[in-house]
This record gives sequence, structure tokens and C-alpha cells, in this order.
Amino acid sequence: MDRVLEDFISTLRGSGVRISLSESLDAAHAVQLVGYDERRLLKDSLAAALAKSAPEKEIFSDCFDRFFSFDFFPEYPEDTPRREAAEGMSSLSRMLLEGDQAGLITTMREAARTENLNAIQFYTQKSLYVMRILDRMGLNGLDRDIRELFLSGSPSSSATAARLEEARDYVYDNVRAYVEDQYRLFSGSEADKMLETYLRNTKLSNLEQRYYQQMQHIIQRLVKKLNDLHSRRKKPSRRGQLDFKQTLRDNIAYQGFLFDPKWKKIKIERPDVVAICDISRSVSRLVRFLLLFLYGLNKEIIHIRSFIFCSNLTEVTHVFDAYPVDEAVARIQAGTDLPILLARTDYDRSFRDFKDQYMDAVTHKTTVLILGDARNNYNDPQTRILKIISERCKKLIWLNPETKPFWGTGDSEMKRYTPYCHVLKECNTLNHLERVVQSLLKK
Repeated sequence: MDRVLEDFISTLRGSGVRISLSESLDAAHAVQLVGYDERRLLKDSLAAALAKSAPEKEIFSDCFDRFFSFDFFPEYPEDTPRREAAEGMSSLSRMLLEGDQAGLITTMREAARTENLNAIQFYTQKSLYVMRILDRMGLNGLDRDIRELFLSGSPSSSATAARLEEARDYVYDNVRAYVEDQYRLFSGSEADKMLETYLRNTKLSNLEQRYYQQMQHIIQRLVKKLNDLHSRRKKPSRRGQLDFKQTLRDNIAYQGFLFDPKWKKIKIERPDVVAICDISRSVSRLVRFLLLFLYGLNKEIIHIRSFIFCSNLTEVTHVFDAYPVDEAVARIQAGTDLPILLARTDYDRSFRDFKDQYMDAVTHKTTVLILGDARNNYNDPQTRILKIISERCKKLIWLNPETKPFWGTGDSEMKRYTPYCHVLKECNTLNHLERVVQSLLKK
């Protein structure tokens, strides 16, 4: 496979197009058949081999137009005087004086390939690559020619030197534009990875709203990964251990030959989760992303009932049944058509509401997930009710968005709730949420 096609496939992969080895070989065969002469034919042939879905076709079209762009080194204006290259000048000087656009583009691309421009990852590298490419193109020779022409002292030499000085800026501007274009092509995946790493480790309470869309895309990918992992049908060889006794009994009819082996199967039930979420302002963003996470898994591998509280508590499971997840979360946080009082946080009344109306939701198979900062505005913490929930459920997990040094300070009742929690974790980033959800799905 030639280097140009390899670079182009790397660009597509970095932009999010999934390309297998066999598809890469198909693209190489297509290039062998059609060549690089006919741009339209080449684009259609590569698209047939590499782009599979409508979104991928859009990405492919954009990457192709930018990768195979020749909008560099436009010709000089027609009224600009030209002259034959003088004997002994560098190749770059001759191309500039002769207006050799094709030669300049070819020289720049070869220099970029020699310097491995496709390895660029960070914006701070752009200036470095610009200077390296200019050196490869022969900038030193151009500077020498300009200096010698000025030293000769003749009017024509001085005029030529002046034109070459302008041409030097012209070369620099075009190489810089080319590097910028290639940076956008090749570093897109690295920039996305850096942004994702930043978002996954940023405290959700500090997250700017302009990043909400990216966060939802990250959560969707994580949800898909977990759904694929935990809802995948196991191969027959992984059904379990051999049930030797049952195998012997069922194969008596075959005179002891083990034609029909039986396996010890472990019945795996979907996790039964009750989520009780504080939606006061201090934890509202964390609640948003936790519910997006959990309800993305709800249909396939988690059975969930959800409750929210602030000054009182109410169930919101029906909201998720009636609306898409994004809209449901927005309605819940706004309290739309819900009997929720969005005033001062009151764990006292909220726990009493849960005990009086919804305690039947907790069984020995239930994992209770409480998300809140335990700041109760100095009301009764109702630890007795939390003890009852803890004794009835399979596991009680408390997620607190505050850092541990603040637990138990001021109106925080976290230390009084701690003895009744099976798992107690600081949870304020997407990585924390992912680990909690993964722990719920462990077989």
C-alpha cells in the first residue's frame, strides 16, 4: 500500500471512521485500478471501499476534499514581472521566479512526508513543523540567493532580490496554512482524546454547559460498551462448568457414551436498582449524568426505579417511561408536572416519605443507590430509617459529591449515615460514575 493511501486511511480513522484491514486492502486494490489521475473516480472508488454508513460518508467526503487539496501556492498576479532563473540559483528560487505552482506543491508535500507531518498531535508543534518543512524545501538556499543578488548592486538584481523577498513571505504563508490544515486532519483524534480525558476527570459541579453535549456522547459510548459487554450471549464453551452427575444420568440411554453433556448454569438476574437522588442545586449536575448513565442501561441489563428529593421525595420512574432519557432528565431537574418541593434540602421529610410510601420497593435483591451530599440543614437525619433500608436491601451505596474532608462538617450528616452504608464513595466525576455503574454490573 502506498504512503499516500496509508496517510489518508490514518486521517479517516482519526476522524472516527472504522476501517478494517480487509477494507484497507480493498482501497489499495481500488487505487491500483483507477489511479490518482481522475479525482472524482478516485473519490467514488475509495468511498465504496471505506465509508459504510451515511455519517461515515460525510466524514469521508470532508476528509477527502481536505486531504487531496491543492489550494496552495496560487499563481502570481499576471501583472507581476517574471524572469528566467539565473544560473546557479537554488531550486526553490527558480520555482518562485518561474511561478512553478506544481513544483512548489510537490516539494512542500515531499518535505512534509519526510518530516512525518502526519505525526503532528499538538498545536504547539505547528511552528516547529513549519520551520522543518521550509528547511527541507530549501529556505537557506533562497536566503543565500537574496543576499547575493542584493550584494551584486545592479538594478535588475536588486529588483529580483526584492521579488524573492516577497516570495519568501508567500512561501512561509502557504506552508503555514498547509501545516494548519494537516494539523486539523491528523490531530483531530488526539484533540478529542485530550478533551475526553479532561471531561472524564473534571468535577461535574464545575462543568461548563457548553460541554454537556460532549459529555452525553461520552456517556452514550460508555453505555454502548457496557451493554455490549454484559448483554452478550456467551459461547457454548463458556456456559459453565460440566455437570458430571447430570451428564451421566441423561446419557444412560447411550450406554455411557457422553453424547449430550450438561452444564452447571448460573442464573444471572438483572441488577435491581433503587436510585434515590438529591436534586438540590449543589448536586444537580451529578444527578443529571448519573441518571443518563443508569437509564441508558435500563432496558437491557438494569431494572431501575428512581426517586428524587429536595424538600420532599417523589418517584419519577414513570417520567422515563413517557419521555426520552434526555428530556426526562430535564423535566425531572425542573420539577415539571411533579409533586416536588424545590426549596431547602430536607433528608428528614424525604426519608419519612420513602418509608411511608415506597418501602416495598426495597427487597433482599435490591441495590439502593443514594446520591446526595448529606447536608440536611440541621433537621433530624432519620438514621433509623436508613438503618431499616440498609437491613432490607442487598447493598446500600451512598455517593457523595463532596470531598471526604468536608464530610461531617457544618450541616453534613455523612458521618452519622456512614455505619449503615455498605459502600460509601466520593463521586464527582464521570470516571467515578463509570466505576460505580460497573460495580453494579459485576456478576
